[in-house]
Amino acid sequence: MQTGTPALLDGRLEAPPPLGLYVHMPWCVKKCPYCDFNSHAQRGEIPQARYIDALIRDLEQAVPSVWGREITSIFLGGGTPSLFSPEGIDRLLTQCRTLLQVSPLAEITLEANPGTFEAARFRGYRQAGVNRLSLGIQSFNPDHLKALGRIHDGLEAKAAAEQALALFDRVNLDLMYALPQQSLAQVREDLETAIALAPGHISAYHLTLEPNTPFAAAPPPLPEDDLAADMQVLVEEILGTAGYGHYETSAFARPGQPCRHNLNYWTFGDYLGLGAGAHGKLSFHDRIERQARVKHPRAYMEAVEGGGGHIAETRSLSRSDRVFEFMMNALRLNEGFDLALFTARTGLAPSELARGLVQAQNLGLVRRDLHRVTPTLRGRRFLNDLLQLFLS
Repeated sequence: MQTGTPALLDGRLEAPPPLGLYVHMPWCVKKCPYCDFNSHAQRGEIPQARYIDALIRDLEQAVPSVWGREITSIFLGGGTPSLFSPEGIDRLLTQCRTLLQVSPLAEITLEANPGTFEAARFRGYRQAGVNRLSLGIQSFNPDHLKALGRIHDGLEAKAAAEQALALFDRVNLDLMYALPQQSLAQVREDLETAIALAPGHISAYHLTLEPNTPFAAAPPPLPEDDLAADMQVLVEEILGTAGYGHYETSAFARPGQPCRHNLNYWTFGDYLGLGAGAHGKLSFHDRIERQARVKHPRAYMEAVEGGGGHIAETRSLSRSDRVFEFMMNALRLNEGFDLALFTARTGLAPSELARGLVQAQNLGLVRRDLHRVTPTLRGRRFLNDLLQLFLS
């Protein structure tokens, strides 16, 4: 794993980490009852041109903060970015390449919904420069899709995946498990269907009840904890047997297919966040900052058009923030991290981790030597408990 130039040990960085670009597209056809993302159900026509104008203006204002740095990945997330036209995506990516130093080998991902899939539309995204598609399948079972409030059925999900794989060399299929009234056999069926399609990457998420969602207010009948744990084990076993390396908590990939944009998150890299509600992290020689944009799309567009005020929050990370946030990300990686990476990305000495690591090792949550920290299987199963040890 590349760690970059060693950092000074007073919190100052000699060199910034790799830099990605995240662009938030906040509309979707229908808000799913489990979703706590900043997404808004489509009502009438989406103001595509106006929103892309705002994104470009936001980018223009942000350029000085990342001047001269190479962009290694771009991720168009949402919401449902595939509601935007290929022409709009092309215009946005063209401006990104014009204003930023985008690597010719940059991974450019677009999130898509099977319910909005049209072959010609997706060919247009490919021509615009998108080279990786992330398809929100969630399940191939029509009953589970209905329970999740998805707008596609199982046949549409499979057809969309087949078309995506015909058009893109790199495709991720999102699946969820521990769904309302789901059985272990039905988890297996979803996995086997996805594997038969042969994508390079599969994300498998445990459904959780997030605050301020309809599912949290009126919980559906979910599998008991023991059954949900059996489902997690089954997911790991089946995907592992099929040749998918389990490289991150919810991510499985064939060789050479891990999501580079997300790996940058987990290794505490930087990312510029554009769009309504987008978050970002930027490192400078003397500080590490997090930013958040205004959440509501209309308020975001109006603020950008007014020449400022679209950044709702900027804060510098304290030493304890850096420790916890680095660990919150890096411990999601099954292979763990080199201690040199901690120093390079935080500007802090590994001794800042000592107390937490001793506790974690005594509890059987990590393995470590002089150079590397790796979460154990127990540590991965009880990740929240592990992370608590690094809170100030």
